Amino acid sequence: MPSTLKIVSSLFAQDVLDGLSHPGQKELPSRYFYDDLGSALFEAITLLPEYGLTRADERLLQMHSPAIAQVAGVVSAVCELGSGSGRKTRFILDALRSQNGNLVYSPIDVSSAALANCTREVSDLATVRPVCADWMDGLQQLSRQRSEDPLLLLFLGSSIGNLSRIDLPQFLSRIAAALRPDDLFLLGVDLVKDVETMLTAYDDPTGVTAAFNLNLLGRINRELNADFDLRSFAHEVRWNSEERRIEMHLLSGRQQTVSIAELESTFDFEAGETIWTEASNKFVPAELVQLATASGFATLNAWTDQSWPFSEVLWKVR
Repeated sequence: MPSTLKIVSSLFAQDVLDGLSHPGQKELPSRYFYDDLGSALFEAITLLPEYGLTRADERLLQMHSPAIAQVAGVVSAVCELGSGSGRKTRFILDALRSQNGNLVYSPIDVSSAALANCTREVSDLATVRPVCADWMDGLQQLSRQRSEDPLLLLFLGSSIGNLSRIDLPQFLSRIAAALRPDDLFLLGVDLVKDVETMLTAYDDPTGVTAAFNLNLLGRINRELNADFDLRSFAHEVRWNSEERRIEMHLLSGRQQTVSIAELESTFDFEAGETIWTEASNKFVPAELVQLATASGFATLNAWTDQSWPFSEVLWKVR
């Protein structure tokens, strides 16, 4: 337990305090992976041979973007949640531009570096208006500023899998509420596959994913003046078959106490105790149709990669 009830001044600090004070399982929100260093490490992960998810996503978009654009119809504005570098988004923007002409593209990301890279990547295809914010704040901001033209919202790379299954219907309903009837939502979703393939994708032998995970503690050190010894924590990956999700943890290798000066707090760790940092839910196709219906969308189409089971699903706001 922390040694203080200090009132903190930032959401990051508050979430760290709440997560490390959590009774039972300590946890940290996965959205805090993506500072500038974390975003760069994630881009490296997408190049790993073990991480087939991003290549499947890219193959589907490259192959089916013309069909996606055709089903989408008249679209002049594109928004993307967690855009990253924007490399895969080029396929969609190119297909839409050839069909609709000039486009306005608004990537939303918490990393200013990722937004700068994204702007450079796609500025030849659209007018880019980046929004540095978290997903819902950015989407709410755009919903107040947008024109009357139809909008296509992108949520690629199976980022949806990082959300709790319990929270998914509410999250998707909030997305639908921030859009307008007949707006479109293109969602990248990783599907259930053999367990060894899924585990290795999140525990590569070169250790890039481990560095990505450990950087979360490094970020706390840098931004909240903490003294986590990163060498005394280890990256750990688990498959939760009941919840159909990959879990990433940081395992304490010894009994230790960590001080976080910004919180005026200390936190005790037992040897073998973990901090839960990410859940990556995997889905089955029927579940996606049910989620769409429950949250105010209609399913228009789905495209699935055969080499690495992954789907792009296109929904419309009802």
